[in-house]
Amino acid sequence: MRELGKVSSLLINRFSPHGAYLALQDGGEVLLPQSYLSGSEKEGEEIEVFVYTDSEDRPVAVTNRPKMLLDEFEVLEVKEVTTFGAFLDWGLPKDLFVPKAEMGKPMEAGGKYLVMLCKDHKTERLIGVSKYEDFLLRDTEGFEAGKEVEILIFEETDLGFKVLIEGDFEGLLYKNEVFEQVQVGDRKKAFIKKRREDGKLDVQLLPIGRAKYEEGAEKILEILKVRKFLPLHDKSSPESIKELLGMSKKHFKQSIGQLYKAQRIKILDHGIEINN
Repeated sequence: MRELGKVSSLLINRFSPHGAYLALQDGGEVLLPQSYLSGSEKEGEEIEVFVYTDSEDRPVAVTNRPKMLLDEFEVLEVKEVTTFGAFLDWGLPKDLFVPKAEMGKPMEAGGKYLVMLCKDHKTERLIGVSKYEDFLLRDTEGFEAGKEVEILIFEETDLGFKVLIEGDFEGLLYKNEVFEQVQVGDRKKAFIKKRREDGKLDVQLLPIGRAKYEEGAEKILEILKVRKFLPLHDKSSPESIKELLGMSKKHFKQSIGQLYKAQRIKILDHGIEINN
């Protein structure tokens, strides 16, 4: 079935007490249950649905969209673990099953894991696979330092956070370079810090070089427009700066230096204030 795991616009063939039967590309039909109908639909009308299999492995259509589609990655939370696999919340009435054989590491209830939505060609069911390395692309040519990318944070390590870059590549975000609250499952804008000799990628949340200080200066200025004064200065502890602004002390000093040179702020003994 071509529509399995995808969002498709399908025509209503006919109605029954159970719902509407929609036409599939292969000539078959799939049921859209009555609970997803408003009552105003008509035969021949086109409706956008997601097709998967229900608890009895029968194809079924729904109008709500899951957290990911076929061949896409997402970080999902485990609802239940059994001896034969785990069930994860992916936004549909029937939880997504990850067979034990398709787990990259043992899963725990309440844990969050990077999973790809795949089609089990033996059973014609949709399953989750957490052996993500099998699906990643290795050729990182073109990811030069400074390139802006979209990342999905999927695992915390001693060094920092493993991230999925542009849906296809693995990277690392170092913990000591993160100055804001992040957690597994967050999607963020980031910048390539370095492409290592082995092709692996390091990323950071702030633009590299001069640009990051411009961004930091803008952040401080926006806060001062509201608060007028910040009790931070050269002698402030890194912890205080991080708590109030979510940035490093070095970043803070460079940023207020820019604002001071531009005569946007006054630097006082006990803090900084906006220069009106």
